Order: sequence, then C-alpha cells, then structure tokens
Amino acid sequence: MNSESSAFEYREHPDHPGWHTWRLRDETRFNPVVMGELLVRTEGDRCRLRMFPERRHTNLQDMIHGAVTLALIDISLFAAMRTLTDGDAGPAVTLELSTQFIGAGKVDEPLDAVIEVLRETGRLLFLRGEVVQRDHLVAGFTALVRKASRK
Repeated sequence: MNSESSAFEYREHPDHPGWHTWRLRDETRFNPVVMGELLVRTEGDRCRLRMFPERRHTNLQDMIHGAVTLALIDISLFAAMRTLTDGDAGPAVTLELSTQFIGAGKVDEPLDAVIEVLRETGRLLFLRGEVVQRDHLVAGFTALVRKASRK
C-alpha cells in the first residue's frame, strides 16, 4: 500500500513482516541522511516508529546522542499522524515538544518511539509517547502538531 502523500513512501517492508517503510522520497533530506532506515507499524491505538542506531548516532559516551532521540520523537509525530489519523503528515508542523530524558539509549539494538493520539481537533493533534529499547525507557514526551491548512 502506498501513501497518498507524495513526500513519503509508506509501504509494507519486504524484510520486516508487520512493518511499513517510513521514508521521505527525497533521499537528500534530514530523515534518510541522518536517521537511516525507519520502520513504522500500528499496535492497536498506538504507533511504533523504529530506527536502527549506528555508531554515527552516538555521543562521546557511546550512547545514543540526545539530538538523535529528539529527532526520532519529532519524526514519530508525523508517522503517528499518518498511521493513526487521516492527517497528511507532509505539510504539518510541530508546535510544541516536551521531552524528559530518563535513560541512555544503546547503539546495539533498535530504538522505538511508541506514540498515541490524545486528542484531535480540526487543526491540532495532541500526542504522548515514550522512547524505548525493549523494556528500557529512554525518554517520555508530549507534543502538539498543527495539521496542514485546508485549501
């Protein structure tokens, strides 16, 4: 299944059953260049966005850099908009993001942002989530996204 948005590729991933690709079609932009491969799936009323950390994602302590964790969270907002609502993630914008760093992320296993929609209005999406590695909590967050203007 392909996304109706021309900015993103959203289709079943051939090597990861139950997962979909979450990729910008323009490979020169931030997501593919910095974050690498991203996968997404729905789990009931939640969305899970997964990245595969590499050494380039680490800080001097050999843990996942906080900026990478923040980027994963921000990208997860739009993945949730696409998978959990009827929203077009391409032209939407993050208005507010509050993050609490709780534990260090390790480079040797997938890093997941698990997110839910708390409320949706005509123009706004209120979200909440966690960044985890298996049972290890890396961060918690809440966010507010403004949907695209209707033309």
